[in-house]
Amino acid sequence: VGDAPRLTTRERQVLRLLADGLRNEEIGKQLFISPETVRTHAGKALTKLGARTRVEAVAIALRRSLIS
Repeated sequence: VGDAPRLTTRERQVLRLLADGLRNEEIGKQLFISPETVRTHAGKALTKLGARTRVEAVAIALRRSLIS
């Protein structure tokens, strides 16, 4: 597990809020960023985790204890 992806703090925050079932607009309001920026952070996290979907990214992040 030494090759765990390096998610930024913001990417982890976005994944955590996605895990809570929030939409881009809701996440943006909580983090004071635009929905487009939420999409950007989510997309970068998906790439780093090798996930095809947001659900898969959240599952991977939870399994690897990258978010709680």
